[in-house]
Amino acid sequence: MKNVTVLSSSARTRRDKITTNVAGVSLSHPGKALFPEAGLTKLSLANYYAAVAERILPHLEHRPLTLVRCPDGWDKECFYQKHADRSVHAAVSRVKVPEGDHTATYLAADSLPALVGLVQWGVIELHPWGARVPHLDKPDRLIFDFDPDETIAWSALTEGVKVLRALLDKLELTGFLKTTGGKGLHVVVPIAPVLEWPQVTAFAKAVAAMFAAAWPERYTATMSRAKRRGRIFIDYLRNTEGATAIAPYGIRARRNAPVAMPIGWDELKRDLRHDVFNVETALCRLQRQKKDPWRNFFSIRQRLTPAMFEQIKSEGSGRLVEARKKQTARR
Repeated sequence: MKNVTVLSSSARTRRDKITTNVAGVSLSHPGKALFPEAGLTKLSLANYYAAVAERILPHLEHRPLTLVRCPDGWDKECFYQKHADRSVHAAVSRVKVPEGDHTATYLAADSLPALVGLVQWGVIELHPWGARVPHLDKPDRLIFDFDPDETIAWSALTEGVKVLRALLDKLELTGFLKTTGGKGLHVVVPIAPVLEWPQVTAFAKAVAAMFAAAWPERYTATMSRAKRRGRIFIDYLRNTEGATAIAPYGIRARRNAPVAMPIGWDELKRDLRHDVFNVETALCRLQRQKKDPWRNFFSIRQRLTPAMFEQIKSEGSGRLVEARKKQTARR
C-alpha cells in the first residue's frame, strides 16, 4: 500500500509550481496545501486514493455523485457540485440522470484516474447515490444515519446501532457499520435492487419512527433542530431518490482530513468519532488489517420483502424493545 505524501512548508513551496502525474492524470500545483494543519497536499490526497482505490471504487462505480469541492483547501470556500462540467478530467464518467422533465448529466468515479481527476478538480468529499446505473430508480442499499447531538455520549450512540443490528437480525438482514468522519455512525444494509425509492424510503422511515416511538427521550426521526437537541436523529432521508452519503473510505472536508471508515461491530468499545481515522491513520489501519470487516458486503444476497414491512407495521416498537433486550443480553 502506498504512503501518503506529507510535505514540510518549504518542500510544499518548491513543489507548488510543479506538475505531477498520478495514475496518468496530471496534477497541477501538487504541493497546494488542502489540509494545512495536517501537512496534506493535493498530491497527498491523490496518493491516498491510489492506495485505497481497490477498497473505495466498488462503492462508487456507476453511481451519480454529489461532490464537495474545496479548490483552496477545506478551510477556505467549499461548495457542492452535482452536474458535470467540461473542466473536469475526461477520465471521470458522465451519467445521465432524470431530473423532472429533463435529463441532467452527473459525474461518476469508475476508475483510479477518475478519482485523481476529481482531486485535480478540487474535490475533497465523494457522496454516491444509493443506486447505480442502469437501475437508478431502484436502490441497492439502505443507510441508517445515526446523527447524535453533540452532548450524546459514545455509549449511547453505540447502543442505538446495536439495537438496530438486533432488529435487522430478527428480519434476517445483515448490516455493515462505518464511521462518518464526524460525530455519527452509519449502518449500511445491501439489498437487491428490486424495490423503487418510495418503498425503500417508507421502510427506513418506519424503522426510524419505531426508535422515536419506543424511546422519545433518546431518538428522533424529525429534522427539526429543536427536537434533535439532546437526542440522536435517525436520518432515514438518506434513502430518498437523489440523496447521498459519504463514501466508505471517503475523505471529509474537516480538520485533519477525517475518513469515513468501515469498522467491525466488535470495534465499538472505543470512541471512533471525528478524526480518529484520517488520511494517515486510515492507511496505517489498512496496512495492519488482517480481515476487512466489510469483506462480505458485495456477496450478501438479501432483499426487503412485504413480510418485513408487515412485521414492522404490525409489531412496531414492541419488536424494537425485544431487539434492545437481545442486544443487552449480548454484553
